Amino acid sequence: MSSISLTSSTDSVGTAAAAPVVADGDVAAVREFNRFYTNVLGLLREGLLDTPYSLTEARIIFELARQDEVEVAAMRRWLDLDAGYLSRILARFETDGLVCKSRSPGDGRRQLISLTQAGRAVFGRLDALSSDQIRGLLGAVPAGQRSRLTTAMASIREVLDGRPAAVTVVLRPPAPGDLGWVVQRNAALYAAEYGWDETYEALVARIVADYAARADHTGEAAWIAEAGGERAGCVFCLRKSGQTAQLRLLLVEPSARGMGIGARLVDECLTFARRAGYREIVLWTNDVLHAARRIYQRAGFELVGSQPHHSFGHDLVAQDWRLALA
Repeated sequence: MSSISLTSSTDSVGTAAAAPVVADGDVAAVREFNRFYTNVLGLLREGLLDTPYSLTEARIIFELARQDEVEVAAMRRWLDLDAGYLSRILARFETDGLVCKSRSPGDGRRQLISLTQAGRAVFGRLDALSSDQIRGLLGAVPAGQRSRLTTAMASIREVLDGRPAAVTVVLRPPAPGDLGWVVQRNAALYAAEYGWDETYEALVARIVADYAARADHTGEAAWIAEAGGERAGCVFCLRKSGQTAQLRLLLVEPSARGMGIGARLVDECLTFARRAGYREIVLWTNDVLHAARRIYQRAGFELVGSQPHHSFGHDLVAQDWRLALA
């Protein structure tokens, strides 16, 4: 009997690299997470989301809902399904009146599939049930932890996909330690970018301390923006009077600028103010804060007054802006 070499012929000529070594512990960790998350979403139950449809069938319906018509061969590639298996599912969908088939006008050999009105109704129900399920899942997670969860999910996708994922931006209420961060970052950024002195830090500290000390925050709120799991900005909506809200302390970290975070923070503030029943919202700023002023203008604020003053170690021009809400 001839001897058997443990070295492949391709290795002998140096044209193939050895397969990467994956630790058993890594394999076990991924499998354990898959079992956990599958159980959390109930993916192994007979019907997905307590409907007659399996996970694979629901995926097909979701893919069909994304486009008016889909080529069957392309769908098979996207979903990585056996041709016979996909054909049987589509045949049942056609019998149930969920899809209709046609031939491509450019190539009669190619089959097209699309959802019927009944199929889109099924999609709407599945989509609503899926959103409700995830909303219920996230509802049990403290607000300050949700950004950790979504950031971790983005990291998993980025690693497995091999491409950088879009940075996830989350707006959330302040958690312990955030109010101190608001004071520190305002002081540091305005000192670095505009040379403002410690009197500005004192002003921010008073605003934040007064907000934190109030027992009743009815009609008031604050938001922390996170980008990629890191604090990236903030804004406060405070009560100025029974009919008037005040937007205060809008800030976006330099590393997070250009992502639309400032506009999102302002929009969140305005949405809250309207729901709280305010008739108008006002803000006070200075003319040197050009980027912030552009955000306010795009949001619909109007400049109603300006006044020169000397504050924070500089000669400035204060500006009062107003937006009618009702």
